[in-house]
Amino acid sequence: MVNDLIAGVTAGFRSSRRGLSIADLVDTLQSLSIEEAADALTQMPDARAVAVLDSPELRSAADILSRLAPARAVALLSQMSEDRAADVLSDMEEEDAAALRAGLPAPVRASIETLLRWPPASAGGMMTTEYVAASADATVAEVLAHIRTVERSRETVYSVFLLEPQGRLVATVSLRQLIAAEPESPAIDLARGHDPITVAPTTDREEVAHLIRRHDLLALPVVDEQGRPMGIVTVDDVLDALVAAHTEDTQKFGGVEALDDPYLETGFLAMIRKRAGWLSILFFSEMLTASAMQHFESELERAVVLTLFIPLIMSSGGNSGSQATSLIIRALALNQVRLRDWWRVALRELPAGLTLGAILGVLGMARITLWQTLGFYDYGPHWGLVATTVGTGLVGIVTFGSLAGSMLPFVLQRLGFDPASASAPFVATLVDVTGLVIYFTIALAILSGTLL
Repeated sequence: MVNDLIAGVTAGFRSSRRGLSIADLVDTLQSLSIEEAADALTQMPDARAVAVLDSPELRSAADILSRLAPARAVALLSQMSEDRAADVLSDMEEEDAAALRAGLPAPVRASIETLLRWPPASAGGMMTTEYVAASADATVAEVLAHIRTVERSRETVYSVFLLEPQGRLVATVSLRQLIAAEPESPAIDLARGHDPITVAPTTDREEVAHLIRRHDLLALPVVDEQGRPMGIVTVDDVLDALVAAHTEDTQKFGGVEALDDPYLETGFLAMIRKRAGWLSILFFSEMLTASAMQHFESELERAVVLTLFIPLIMSSGGNSGSQATSLIIRALALNQVRLRDWWRVALRELPAGLTLGAILGVLGMARITLWQTLGFYDYGPHWGLVATTVGTGLVGIVTFGSLAGSMLPFVLQRLGFDPASASAPFVATLVDVTGLVIYFTIALAILSGTLL
């Protein structure tokens, strides 16, 4: 059965015009063991093998290449896009990666080692050095002729850099502009009045994505301090990076350290290690909730009816805080708000929290009144005061939750931490403790002289 699957995969790779697409072949290859996938890869033509290895969806590319004969692995690496080859080498054991790098042609090795110097989440770590450049005094016809010469060795030809004799980038023109222009006109005229949009290699990937989206670019030049191009970040590179970043943020929202591998490929011990830390921190934080309840022990003994609404009070505050946190973290990621806007956010969340709290307060009081009137439950002779306590408590706790949830991401970012660390469980725990204090403080004020 497995041999038939390998044979099918190999046949699919051998045929470039019929059979499975590259995406389908990658999925099938993923279902094989590393040894079986390496065996299938050994039997296919270079062009098809490189196309599969270049696919970011092939998560086991580093392991597969490590199982190939060194000469075969080097030959495939040298034909891959350089940014993808750098990513694959960075996933290998250092000894295996060093051996393969040593066998690469000198220009390819130099480009890959340049890419490996930069952090993966930076423009330098995402860029490819395979771009199209032409002289700033070239005509449109000369640039198009140059594109025809080099297009097979470049990752993208949709953007062309125009360079001064010293190598400084002076303009970027698109392939569409070149095709529509008069052949004998200077290519630089297509970019008159538009300075090129560039980034430094240290620019964060989220800023790169923001610039590409804002200026509707297919590729963004990465330049050095002298303005000379080092590479380009293409829109598909940004999409891959953002998917990874959003996956990491989503996991952090749930109080989990970011997983290094897909869920089903993460080992049991690794999964425990990623989850136990946050759970332990939240557990110790929840101990403060127990301490708060102990502080109000006498009040609880005298007004046991108040305990019926503790889950309602705590969950409402946590939910409002989680809503605010999610909104602000996303707004920060999209540059819709900045650190200096914290006071504007606070002024929006304060009335929003009061309004939301009032809505929940009315619902809570209506529920108590309905249950008391219909005889579902007897809250005692002072049930009206109990309803007022619950309603007022909800206003205070939801308001506090909204404010705390919206301000926490600003505090974390100001301290240099990832705002995504202000996960929903952390906010909920914070509001749980303070919510109890608010609830019983309001109860003491309203029920003093009656139940308390």
